Amino acid sequence: MDTRPSDDFTITIPLTINPSPSSSTPAASSSSSLPSPSRYESQKRRDWNTFGQYLKNHRPPLSLERCSGAHVLEFLRYLDQFGKTKVHTQMCPFYGHPNQPAPCPCPLRQAWGSLDALIGRLRAAYEENGGRPETNPFGARAVRLYLREVRDIQSKARGISYEKKKRKKPPPAASAANDHQMLPHGSPPSAGCA
Repeated sequence: MDTRPSDDFTITIPLTINPSPSSSTPAASSSSSLPSPSRYESQKRRDWNTFGQYLKNHRPPLSLERCSGAHVLEFLRYLDQFGKTKVHTQMCPFYGHPNQPAPCPCPLRQAWGSLDALIGRLRAAYEENGGRPETNPFGARAVRLYLREVRDIQSKARGISYEKKKRKKPPPAASAANDHQMLPHGSPPSAGCA
């Protein structure tokens, strides 16, 4: 067997599709064969962990099995203190204006869209972690009503419409147009066989 170096050689480098910061060395990246989670999955895991921490810090501590829609609402109200969206009060001169020309003392809140997306992720995470859909506190009627109320209040206060965009109806089926074209010239579409 010839052990001399050859002019033809191939180097195999492990390739990860979505490299994570922790897998910067080839040895580390080859040991994990799973691709890193998507941005949505990562955010869902962070949200789930945050809610779990909220339950642990709750006084008295609360287990997930005993968690209700009321506790979810308490969590959403707790999150408002970290909000960055200015929501004008009805007494504010900028109420209903999307762009305020000057500062005002109105409170900062979580934006409705952020809360809506958060609840969607937590609802999915609850079921992925063994919860039954019929007992999902994130899908409770009270939570849906709260989100609707937040949307309406912020829409009015900020002068922004949150209405869903209407989808365009698909054009009529091509077969109906072809059927009309197959009629002989001069005969009305309603003419039948005699």
